[in-house]
Amino acid sequence: MKLLRSTLLLLLLLCTSNNFAQIIQTTLSPNQAPKPPSNWIKKNQLGFDISEIAFVNWSAGGTSSISGLFKGEFNRTYAKDNHKWVNELIVKYGLNKQDGIELRKTDDAVQFNSTYGFRKDTASNWYYSSKLNFNTQFTNGYNYPNRDIAISKPFAPAYVFLGAGAENSNKAKNRVFYFSPITLKTTLVLDQDLANQGAFGVKKAVYMADPLNPDSQILVSEGQKVKAEFGILFTGYMKTEIYKNVFYENRLSLYTDYLNRFGNVDIDYDTKLDLVVNAYVKANIGVHLVYDDDIKTKKDVVDPVTGTKSQVNDGPKMQLRQVLGVGLVYAFQ
Repeated sequence: MKLLRSTLLLLLLLCTSNNFAQIIQTTLSPNQAPKPPSNWIKKNQLGFDISEIAFVNWSAGGTSSISGLFKGEFNRTYAKDNHKWVNELIVKYGLNKQDGIELRKTDDAVQFNSTYGFRKDTASNWYYSSKLNFNTQFTNGYNYPNRDIAISKPFAPAYVFLGAGAENSNKAKNRVFYFSPITLKTTLVLDQDLANQGAFGVKKAVYMADPLNPDSQILVSEGQKVKAEFGILFTGYMKTEIYKNVFYENRLSLYTDYLNRFGNVDIDYDTKLDLVVNAYVKANIGVHLVYDDDIKTKKDVVDPVTGTKSQVNDGPKMQLRQVLGVGLVYAFQ
């Protein structure tokens, strides 16, 4: 009888020890423990639009052409309690080739936005915010068909906006409005030839007549590569589904300088309509409007005596670019 009770007691101790060891192992195993939720939200999207038209013995006439546009949008958002930090990178580059005409650029943009905001409580949509915005391009730009003289280059221009203000962010309605009464706008023209011309509003070079040759000039001081302004910035973003799988997106930026012609507003408005076919195919229609008093349009002139070609300023004008494309889209995290 004592032997039986001793055996049962030993078996009970072994089972208890085994279960206790399993509990400890389950509790302490890092592989089985749930991972804490991340405060980062990542969104990546790559797209390629293409359009093509070809003519062979077409009686009505026409020029064969093919166009391609690469697009990329990358977003990193940190949100925790009353803090929010949004980072966005947008890149675009497009080319067009027509029969009998050299390859030409149709789109070229690099844009980075970073906004940090703090709010008093989680129920509020208002944030005390600071914003950084940077814009430039990848390659040289030309006033086609003139490909000898570049009218813009990488970092010529480049625009940097840095300021602080208030932001209203409504996640449910997918809209963001930002207002900053203290914004520093810096225009960079890092190409000396363009800076000497006073392109994009920087102070141009100073010349004097050559006393030995009246037809030439002597460079006194080079053009400045940096122009700083201090003013008011308003930006707005909205994206809404106006119909099933039809999305309407707007981006607006308004800026005016306190000291240099206050009330003369720089406008940058980009609107587009996305028609989603499925997860990988999308059509889009877009219009981009830009007006900046510092951006002078160029026109080609020919010297009647020598026959040499040159470009002269034709004053500031409203810039418009319209896009219609169908292409592939790939989204990943």
